[in-house]
Amino acid sequence: MASRAHEQALAAMLSHLALSFDGAILGAALAYAAVRSFLNFTANSKSLAEIRKAPTLSVSDLRSLLQNHEQDQQDQEQKLVIVRGQVEAKSAVDGSGKKSSRDSNVLLSHESGDEAVIVQRTQTCIYNEWKGFFGWTSDLRSIFGRSLKEQETTFLRTVPFTLVEGGQWPQSDYVIVNMDGSSHPLPLTMVYHQLQPIVASRYTFIQALFGHEYPVGVLHEEKILPLGKCISAVGICNSKDGIPEIKSCKELPYFLADMTKDEMVADLAFKAKILLWSGIVLGSLSIGVLGFAVMRNWNKWKAWRQRRSQQPIHTTSDEDVSQIDDNEDAGDVPEGQLCVICLMRRRRSAFIPCGHLACCHTCAISVESEVSPKCPLCRQAVRNSIRIFEC
Repeated sequence: MASRAHEQALAAMLSHLALSFDGAILGAALAYAAVRSFLNFTANSKSLAEIRKAPTLSVSDLRSLLQNHEQDQQDQEQKLVIVRGQVEAKSAVDGSGKKSSRDSNVLLSHESGDEAVIVQRTQTCIYNEWKGFFGWTSDLRSIFGRSLKEQETTFLRTVPFTLVEGGQWPQSDYVIVNMDGSSHPLPLTMVYHQLQPIVASRYTFIQALFGHEYPVGVLHEEKILPLGKCISAVGICNSKDGIPEIKSCKELPYFLADMTKDEMVADLAFKAKILLWSGIVLGSLSIGVLGFAVMRNWNKWKAWRQRRSQQPIHTTSDEDVSQIDDNEDAGDVPEGQLCVICLMRRRRSAFIPCGHLACCHTCAISVESEVSPKCPLCRQAVRNSIRIFEC
């Protein structure tokens, strides 16, 4: 209960902050999101142009290409290519391209028994929630996504592997895949997916009753990169001891993928269009919100300046008005007719446009002199006040 109270207070504070200064903070946040969208669009467009220019080669063509550029070492190191081939363990291919006996360098799937070069096991604790008996939601995490509600543990094992052309042996041509420094997503195949339920306890029922999330099970997954799978490798190709080697390019969103070059181009073109229109929409919204905030604050500032310039006129008669009020309020004033600010004089001034008779004349003038004058009763913005005389 205490955590929910803190989260509700945080939500109220965030909403108040976003709408403060007539929405200027919200406009700045939208502008930041628009800038990020345009930056991502620029990076995505650059990656799209690079992949479009990159040649698509087979493994045998890659060796020929490197041999043609042996004299230009700089060009060789910066050659971006797309190679498509079948996955094979490096231990299964020796320097002559002949197939060797597979040893412990080939991984075995714990669940399916398939041979692979990459094995990823994931255990995820799944949480669930409902609105509870009293209709309460559990917390703010349901608003910002369920990633915080899942405790995930991942184990990843890899062995050196290559890409070969076709399934015939001997293989005279292959390219070594260098995974060092790569953080790109991997084209893994799901071989095991099972949810193990967690037995509910009395404490779990109490959690659900008051709207808190509670664990419902542990999800076990196993993904592998099996031998013989046909994938594409996008990266920088060079020659290491006469053997072609390809490594990832950090500026590109792909390294190893199931997609072909045409599919990559179509995917990047779609993402670029989404990012462009997102930036345009967010930018337009930010301009509108910021423009509205600037105009509101500018009008408030001008009104405040105008009230400040008229303040000497009021101050010349303040002493006379105060003297009149003191003479009129010499007797006992009922509690319901006292000024809500000073609690000393009778209410004499009504605010416009709300019409509340809340303050004496002196306090009403002090309220009007504020930068953002508001009625002390309804907190509605006021333009000025009028003095009410009793007959």
